[in-house]
Amino acid sequence: MRVNVSARHFKASDKLQEFATNEVKRLRKFFDNITDGEVILDWQKSNKTSEIILNVNGTKLTATEASDDFYKSIPKTVDKLESQLRRHKGKLFKR
Repeated sequence: MRVNVSARHFKASDKLQEFATNEVKRLRKFFDNITDGEVILDWQKSNKTSEIILNVNGTKLTATEASDDFYKSIPKTVDKLESQLRRHKGKLFKR
C-alpha cells in the first residue's frame, strides 16, 4: 500500500509524516485490497484537521477529523476508516 502525506498551510515534520503513515498502514489488517492512501493535514488557526482517503478496489473511502493536535486527530480518523472498512468488507462478502 502506498501512502502519500501532504500538508496544507505548514511544513509537516518527518516524525509527523511517519506517524501518519504508520497509522494508515495499520488498516491493512482489516482489509487486504487497499491500493493506496492519501493523508491530508490542514492547519488553521485553532483547528488541526486530518483527512484520509483510501482507494479500495475502485471505491474511495474518506474520513475527516479535527482537533487541537494532529496526534489526536489522525488516530480518530483511522478509527472512522476502520469502521467503514468493516462495513465495506461485510457488504462484499454478503454478495
